[in-house]
Amino acid sequence: MSMTEINFDGIVGPSHNYAGLSLGNIASATHGGDPSYPRAAALQGVTKMRGNLARLGVQGFLLPLPRPNSALLDALALDDTTPPQLRAAAWSASSMWTANAATVSPAPDTADGRCHLTPANLVTMLHRAQEWPDTKRQLAIAFGDARHFAIHDAVPPSFGDEGAANHMRLCESHDAPGVEVFVYGRTGGRFPARQHEQASRIVARRHGLAPDRTVFIEQNPDAIAVGAFHNDVVAVANGRVLFTHDKAFADQQGAYDAIRAAFPALEVVEVPSSAVTLEEAIRTYLFNAQLLTLPSGEMALIVPEECRESSAVWTWVETMLAGNGPIRDVIPVDVRQSMANGGGPACLRLRVVCDPATVDPRFLLDGAKADLLEKVIAAHWPEQIDPSDIGSDALADSVISARLALLNALDLAQLG
Repeated sequence: MSMTEINFDGIVGPSHNYAGLSLGNIASATHGGDPSYPRAAALQGVTKMRGNLARLGVQGFLLPLPRPNSALLDALALDDTTPPQLRAAAWSASSMWTANAATVSPAPDTADGRCHLTPANLVTMLHRAQEWPDTKRQLAIAFGDARHFAIHDAVPPSFGDEGAANHMRLCESHDAPGVEVFVYGRTGGRFPARQHEQASRIVARRHGLAPDRTVFIEQNPDAIAVGAFHNDVVAVANGRVLFTHDKAFADQQGAYDAIRAAFPALEVVEVPSSAVTLEEAIRTYLFNAQLLTLPSGEMALIVPEECRESSAVWTWVETMLAGNGPIRDVIPVDVRQSMANGGGPACLRLRVVCDPATVDPRFLLDGAKADLLEKVIAAHWPEQIDPSDIGSDALADSVISARLALLNALDLAQLG
C-alpha cells in the first residue's frame, strides 16, 4: 500500500446558521442570532479544499448530515413553550466540523494493522450529540473495506468524547508507527471540559494502541475557561512537530516530557503568552490550523485570514518564518463563515492516514468534483438564513432538497 495522510473536510450544510448553541465557544456565543450565509460558507470550504488538493495531491470530504433532524424534533415534543435553542438544535450544521467526527488511529499504530475510527459521542452539547449515528453510517461507506478499516460505535455516555479535536499524532512519517496523544479536560471554570479522560482511554484500548506509544495529557483549565473548548484551539501536531501555545496544557513542561519519553524526536514550536495571549490565540484561531507536510518535505501552516489581520499574531508569524524552524510557510485562507461559529481550518477536517485506493472514491476530491460541488451549492444552498427562519416549513423544504441534490450528484443517494 501507498499510505498518506488525507484530510477529509466537512462540506458546510445548507442549514448553516448562528443559533449560539455551543457553551464555551466564544465565537458561537458572540454571533448567536446573526444572519448566516450557507452558500458562501460552503463555497469557502470548497475553495480551502481546492488549495490543499493542489498542495498535497489528495483531498477528501464528508457530507452534511440530514437536517432538520425529524427524530430529534419528535423526541423534544416541541410546542409553543419550547425554548428556541431546542428547536434550533435539530437544524444545526455542526457536522461540518469533521475534526469532531471521530478519533482515527492509522494502521501502523494499531494491534491488528487496520485503521480504526471511533465516532465521537459529543454528549456535552445536544446539537452535537445527535450526530454520531449518521456520522458512523457515512464513515462505514467511505471506509467500508473491512480489510483495512474498523469502524466502532461511539464511546458510551456519560464519558464525553469530542473526537480528533483532542487527539494528536507524532511520527517520523505518516506511514510509520506513531505516538498518539490524547488531551482531556478536568475542569474549565465557567465552561465544561468536554473531553473526558476515560473516553480517551476507552478509544485507545479499542484501537489496540501500545501503552508505551500512547500519552494522556490534561488540558489547561485556564485555556478552557477563556474559550479553548477543544485542544485543537491551542495546539496542533504533525510529523515531529508540536505547535502549541505556552498555556495549552495543565503542566506544560510535564506534557513535553511525557511526549518526548514516548517520541524522543519531538520538536516543539511554542508561542509565548508574551507574544500572543490566550485570548488573541482563541480569537484568531492561530492554532486551529492545518499543519501540513508538503511534497517538498517542508511544513506549511494553513491559518484563518483573521491571523493576518492581528498585529500580534502576524508579528509572531513573521518572526518565526525569519528563523530556521520546521514551519516554513504560513498560508491564510478565508473561512469567515465557519470562524463566526467557532471553527477554523483545523475544525473543518478529519485526518485519515491510509492508502487512497482503499477509500470509496465518491469521497475523494478532484478538480471535476470540486466544480460539481460548487455548481450544486450555488444552485441549491440558501443564500441567507435569519434566526426567525429556523423551524419554518419553507426553509426545511429548501434544506432537505439541497442536501438531496448533492447526494444525487455524488451518487450517494443511499445516505438520503
